[in-house]
Amino acid sequence: MSLLTVKGLSRHYGPLKAVDDISFSLEEGTILGFIGPNGAGKSTTMRILATLDVPTAGSVLLDGKSVVDAPDQVRPLLGYMPDRYGTYDDMTVLEFLDFFARAYRLKGAERKRRVDSVMEFAGLTPLADKLTVALSKGMKQRVALGRTLLHDPRLLILDEPADGLDPRARIELRELLKALAAQGKAVLISSHILTELSEICDTCAIIEQGRLLATGPVHEVLQRTAGTTPHTDLQLKLHGSGPALEQALQKAERLLLEQPLVKDVSVEGASVRLKVELQPGVAPTPGWSEEAAARLLRVLIAADVPVCSFQPRELDLEDAFMTVTRGKVQ
Repeated sequence: MSLLTVKGLSRHYGPLKAVDDISFSLEEGTILGFIGPNGAGKSTTMRILATLDVPTAGSVLLDGKSVVDAPDQVRPLLGYMPDRYGTYDDMTVLEFLDFFARAYRLKGAERKRRVDSVMEFAGLTPLADKLTVALSKGMKQRVALGRTLLHDPRLLILDEPADGLDPRARIELRELLKALAAQGKAVLISSHILTELSEICDTCAIIEQGRLLATGPVHEVLQRTAGTTPHTDLQLKLHGSGPALEQALQKAERLLLEQPLVKDVSVEGASVRLKVELQPGVAPTPGWSEEAAARLLRVLIAADVPVCSFQPRELDLEDAFMTVTRGKVQ
């Protein structure tokens, strides 16, 4: 039985369908990436799951308990971290967490044990006596996550927790979430940083205009969104810098677009990404993709393009998102 089961969930504001008949589930020890552009319905859905809003239709069960009919039974089981979570400026980190531990009705030695445990897990112990107003954004996010963990919830609902964090803080947050999943907690996380989600999520749900477009284990979603036409994705990196590199990138892009079967060429930094796709209805032969890649590499080298890396590119959640939402945005 799934820890979280969402079935036919809808939330309408007059004629606006913010959430429109979505269904998915989440197991313990699993991280689900909730993906969608601004205004897709992610935050509305998460607020309903956190018992902070009421759906127009559908049901949400957490450990078999309804978030609508039994919110008081559900709340001890979940921890919710909104996309903008403030801290009390006149409190130290220790005072802030202790305040919320008391709000969760933790008492005596148990309260101290939970606060100390959360501070150690989140790396906040050295900051115990520091005012929250003096913390960096990354540290404030750690404090907010720590507050969410105080009552040892089984489900974590995290709305854009990596927003605005520097690369190091994002890596540290990612490791914390992996550790939480390893402890058996279910994590539902939304983010615009799809490369980050690709590295930590077991499952994903892609939402657009309130409707769920794809859901399931990440590898299955990637397989489905890859399409039925045989293709291979490649990435090449060029050597050089400044104007010389810019000219080489332009030359490579132009040459690749002139080649048969090449689709969707794009330049990103010093790299060029492209798709090699067979014509519809053409059956792939063994080794066709390797042969096509070798032919393209010969063309680039013959034209003196300074290629220093040329390899297949694995699909990620960004590819899946761009595929399933293509043509959906109004």
